[in-house]
Amino acid sequence: MRITCPYCGERDRREFYYRGAAVDLERPAPDAGEDAWNDFVYLRDNPAGVTRELWCHEGGCGAWIVVTRNTVTHEILGSQLASEVKR
Repeated sequence: MRITCPYCGERDRREFYYRGAAVDLERPAPDAGEDAWNDFVYLRDNPAGVTRELWCHEGGCGAWIVVTRNTVTHEILGSQLASEVKR
């Protein structure tokens, strides 16, 4: 799989660190209880199809980027700096 870094250009996936889905997760209250915190830390959706993911170009410039990718075909549909993504 090849990912395009906005600064460095197209690179092999092994230069990047996958952080997870690029979505805002609602953090539980400090006293929410063990079940709520377990769900927050460990449970994530695993959708098939187009998703937005957060990656760090760890083996390159260190930029954080949002990658739009099809999880079924692994096709990269686009990437942009995380700081430029509008929520």
